[in-house]
Amino acid sequence: MENSAHNCLKSVVERVAKMRLDFKIWGIQTQILMKTVLIVEDDLVNARVFSKILTKRGGLDVKHTENVEEVMKIAQAGEADIILMDVSLSHSVYQGKSVDGIKITQMLKSDPETAALPIILVTAHAMEGDRENFLKQSGADGYISKPVVDHQQFVDQILALLPKSSE
Repeated sequence: MENSAHNCLKSVVERVAKMRLDFKIWGIQTQILMKTVLIVEDDLVNARVFSKILTKRGGLDVKHTENVEEVMKIAQAGEADIILMDVSLSHSVYQGKSVDGIKITQMLKSDPETAALPIILVTAHAMEGDRENFLKQSGADGYISKPVVDHQQFVDQILALLPKSSE
């Protein structure tokens, strides 16, 4: 019986291999693939709320920064699977120039190393036409308006744009 349970667990663990968290269960050591969301947000309350929702409801790993150099480094190193990008970053500067989430998204989408990385704009700008305008301007893959009221829908929108793992 124990051997059967061990084989069953081993099979399940092998299916979710590739995660970035090492763990050991009944002598089986592996890595489990956990998708990472990079939150680029200058409001710490929003960043914390998004982080909690994504880790608790979505089972996702989360990184947060508003530092543009760090965003570029994380994206180019492949350390994020998707980016949530605030449109109105009030303190972000890159190479001496003030930049917002639209500009950062344009830079990421124009770089062959990061062009395929899904980016979802997150903004309180929810006037009619804003969604289409921001998506067209930036080249982003999605748009979520703040405040986030439906937490499950928020998670589902992000999961839908995550690259699928190859099995």
